[in-house]
Amino acid sequence: MNQSRPKIKRSRRLGIPLTPKCVRYFERRPYPPGVHGRSRTKESDYKVRLLEKQRLKAQYDLRERQLRRAFDRAVRRPGKTGEELVIDLESRLDALVLRAGFARTIYQARQAVSHGHVNVNGRRVDRPSARLSPGDVLAVREGSRAKTPFVVAAAGTHAPQRPAAYLDVDLSGLTARLARLPHRAEVPVRCDEQLVVEYYSR
Repeated sequence: MNQSRPKIKRSRRLGIPLTPKCVRYFERRPYPPGVHGRSRTKESDYKVRLLEKQRLKAQYDLRERQLRRAFDRAVRRPGKTGEELVIDLESRLDALVLRAGFARTIYQARQAVSHGHVNVNGRRVDRPSARLSPGDVLAVREGSRAKTPFVVAAAGTHAPQRPAAYLDVDLSGLTARLARLPHRAEVPVRCDEQLVVEYYSR
């Protein structure tokens, strides 16, 4: 079975390509799957907010409980809740591994962390949800750098076209430092976070 197929269908349903491989399929059929995919139907306010929440959750590959907890943390912070939510999610270890260019997709980044290939401040961390603070350094472990995915990453294959301004990255050394928390405009996720706030605040 082609494991990319479910992600392609999910990309079309959500209206965003979730992986680089999905891009060409999504561009060819930029409408939801199914016989009614092209039909235009008026969507309820609830459905619009639900879809936006699902988009955000998919881009970080989260479970519902994880996103809800991040929202609860964002509510307690002094800034705009939607922006604080995105900043919280972007501070996750797996997200930063992806932004640094050490992985091709969020799924690959999560796997790299879960399998113990990543250190934070010199110690192995295998929780993709671990939050980093400014000054923290993440690095692919010395013993893992010869593995093919990281050799490919070190060559710059997965480097983003627009490097994350909040990360100081040594790609060849497979290390990165979180210089500061990101600003919302710098985070490359496609989401109207205010609709997510409205979904959880209903």
